Amino acid sequence: MHSAIIQHYFSELTANQQKQFEALYDLYADWNEKINVISRKDIDNLYINHVLHSLGIAKVQTFLPDSSILDVGTGGGFPGIPLAILFPEVQFHLVDSIGKKITVVKEVSQALGLKNVKAEQIRAEQINHQYDFIVSRAVTRLKEFYGWIHRKTKKQNRHERDNGILYLKGGDLDEELNELKRPYQVYDLSEYFKEDFFETKKVVFVPLP
Repeated sequence: MHSAIIQHYFSELTANQQKQFEALYDLYADWNEKINVISRKDIDNLYINHVLHSLGIAKVQTFLPDSSILDVGTGGGFPGIPLAILFPEVQFHLVDSIGKKITVVKEVSQALGLKNVKAEQIRAEQINHQYDFIVSRAVTRLKEFYGWIHRKTKKQNRHERDNGILYLKGGDLDEELNELKRPYQVYDLSEYFKEDFFETKKVVFVPLP
C-alpha cells in the first residue's frame, strides 16, 4: 500500500512531510529485517495498520505548536513518529522499556530528519516530566495505563480539550472502560477512515486532573 493514502486523508501536507511519509516504508522494511518491530506479514500494511492508525489521534485532536506529547510503549515509533511528522512544531517524547525498539525509533527519526522527537528507554512510571497529552497504542488495559501516567500531565490546559490520555484501542471496550471508573469519550475511527481495518478501531480520550 502506497503512502498516497496518507495524503488522501491529510491533504495539507507539505512536500517535506510527503517525502517523510513516503520514506517510512523502506526504513521500516529495512529495520524490520534486523529487529522485529512490526509483524513480518504486516509490513505490507504499514500505511493503513500503523501510520494511518497512529494519525487517527490527529483526527480527534490537533496539537498546538510548542505543546508536548508523551508516547508510552511506542514500540517501533507508533503513534509517535507519524504524529511527529504531522506536527513538526510539537515536541514528542517516545518511550519504551525495550532498548532495541528505541534504537529503531532513534534511527528512523534521524533518517527522516525529525528534530522534534526524543526517544528514551525508560518505564512510564519512572518519567518525571509533565506533558499536554499522553498517547499510546493499546499497550495494556486502560485502568493499568492510567495508574502509570496519571500524574504526568501539565496542570495548565493550552488546548480547548483538557489535557489527558489519547489511547488507540480496538474491539469491544465496554468492560475495560467501566473498570476505569473515570470520565471518558470514545471516537470511532470508522467515522474518519473508510478502510475495513478501522471498523472496530477507536480513540479513547480520558481527561486527567
